[in-house]
Parts: sequence; C-alpha cells; structure tokens
Amino acid sequence: MHTQSDRAAETADPFRDVRYWWVNHKRTHSQELEGEFLWSAKKKNGGGGDRESHSNMTRIMPGDVVFSYSVTAGMVRAVGVALARARETPDPFENGAVRRPGWQVMVRFAQLTQPWTPKDHITELVRLLPERHSPLRSNGDADPAIYLAAVPRKMAAAVRRLAGNEIDRLVDDLIQRAGGQFPDDVAEEALRQRKDLSPAHKRDLLDARRGQGVFRSSLEKIESACRLTGLLDRRHLRAVHIKPWRYSNDAEKLDGHNGLLLSPHLEHLFARGYISFSNSGELLVSRNLNPAVLDKWGLRVPRHGDAFRPEQCRYLDYHRAEVFDRHIGGRRKSQGQSLEDLAKSNPGVPVTVYAEE
Repeated sequence: MHTQSDRAAETADPFRDVRYWWVNHKRTHSQELEGEFLWSAKKKNGGGGDRESHSNMTRIMPGDVVFSYSVTAGMVRAVGVALARARETPDPFENGAVRRPGWQVMVRFAQLTQPWTPKDHITELVRLLPERHSPLRSNGDADPAIYLAAVPRKMAAAVRRLAGNEIDRLVDDLIQRAGGQFPDDVAEEALRQRKDLSPAHKRDLLDARRGQGVFRSSLEKIESACRLTGLLDRRHLRAVHIKPWRYSNDAEKLDGHNGLLLSPHLEHLFARGYISFSNSGELLVSRNLNPAVLDKWGLRVPRHGDAFRPEQCRYLDYHRAEVFDRHIGGRRKSQGQSLEDLAKSNPGVPVTVYAEE
C-alpha cells in the first residue's frame, strides 16, 4: 500500500507538492482539533513571528499535512490534513457582538496513539530546524511567538520517522475519510494556482475533469457509444478519463484517447477500479466486486468488445496497473479477471457488499 509519503515522491501525483506545517497549539488546542480547523487573527500585537504565521495561513493548500504540537504537554499529539484554503472568519473563541477578523483553515485531525516529544530528539532535530521562523527553539521548547510555521522536507521526514511512521498511516486514513473526490480537488486547486497557463487553457483543463469541453469533443471523435451497454445517446453517457485526471499531465488531460464514454453506473465502477478492459476489448472484473452488482446491472458473460487503438492502450496499461483492483484499502491484485473466469473461480461464494466512502 502506498503511503502519503510514497505518493508525494511520484512525479505524476498531485500530492508530490504537499507541504508540511507545524502548529504550536496553546489554550485553544482541544477546540481546534475537535472543531477541525486552525484560526489566526489578521491583526495581532506581537512581532514578526505572528505576521509570518498570519501569512502562512493563506499559504496552506488542500492536501498539506499539519503537525499539531501541544505547548502545554510538550508533545506532537495529532496530525492533520488541510481540506481547503483559508477563508475569512470572525474569532471563533469570542462571544461578543464584534469579534476580531481572522483566517480559518479547515483541517481534519487524527490523534497519535503514542504522542511524540521533540525535546527527546532535539540533538537530531536542531540541525533540521528552519533557519528563520522556527516553531522550536534549539533546546526543544516551542517558540511562544509562533503559531504556524512551514516545515522543511528533511525535518518533516525526521518527524514522521521518529513518530514510528504512524503519521503516514494516519494521513492516509484522513485522505480516505475526506472522500473519493478529494485527490481531484487537491489537483484542481494546484492547477488553479498555476501562473504558466492562459485563462482559456486553464478552463479547458478544468472542464476536462468534469468530462466536458475540449476533452469530450476529442473523445467523441474516437468513441461513439458505451463500450458495455452499446448506448449511443450522448446525453446519457459520461466521459471518463482512463488514466485519472489527477494523474494526467496537461496534454493527457485533453487527449481523447485517454477517455471512454460509459453509462453512469459503469463509469462508477471503472473510475473506482472495479472494472477495466484488456487491450483486445475484454471486460475485466475485480475479485472484490459484489456479484450481485453484475447481475442487477445486467453484465453477462462473456463480454468481449472491439479492440482498442494503440493510442488508447497505453492509458489502459496505466489503468490496469494503478487503478484496477486498488479500491479497497489500497490493495492490488496481480491481474484482473474476466466475468467468465469470475463465475468459474467463485462458485457459490457468499455475496458481500463493499461500501464506498
């Protein structure tokens, strides 16, 4: 199973640009963890540390990882994943009619089963601390002037290792809890921040995520019907990427060969890795797909369609290797099965329903 740190190292993954942050939680520690947010006032009476923390609030991107340090306990007690960019809100800790304005970032947190004490490892960490605006002092104590600080990658790697790799597991769990669309949301926000694209090209790439625009027009020149139902009415067909949109580069996002027209229920199965196709057009079915779904949705054996074009096959190679059969806990099988093989190899197997997040 790939962890967040593994994915961050992969060139094609939107999490490759994930950044790490350190929050020094003081008296509002429990409220922020339970409420799933960070909050910082826009104007403070403090010095530069406060101003930098304020700026950092606006720099957090969806998918970024936050280490939560309890100043009172002197421990990293939780880790979080940012769900959205900062938005302006009044102070959530004040009850008056007029409350201070500030920035709030929604962050979903998970508690560490074994809280980790940086002071116990400061000899190793001290050389990895940021040169400026460090959340920790050289003796391992928190800097009380700093609320939110950026964490260099080498320091983040050390924190994750010293915490026994529990942080990576919790981050993966948090991402799964955020929902199946969250990785695409992260990739979309990153795309929106790019300065190297014209507004028109950026719009084309964003439309492609939703199966519209240039991508759909290009796809309909290659595919004219649903591969499995034979439905021709384009009003009821979804344009889905074979290599998922979030993993595709700009050219692949718009390439019609990187797509299929599928009926909605089949798009659901294909996008989640429950079904795929061989290059020759044979339908492949995950071992984990409930057989009742095949029956109720009318997928009969055998099911052989037309062979795919060579330009489509490279995308199908990716789908079979990286998407197919990887929908439950990240598990993957060595190869797919045809419906016929499924029927032969699983006679009388009890029906099990696998729920989606």
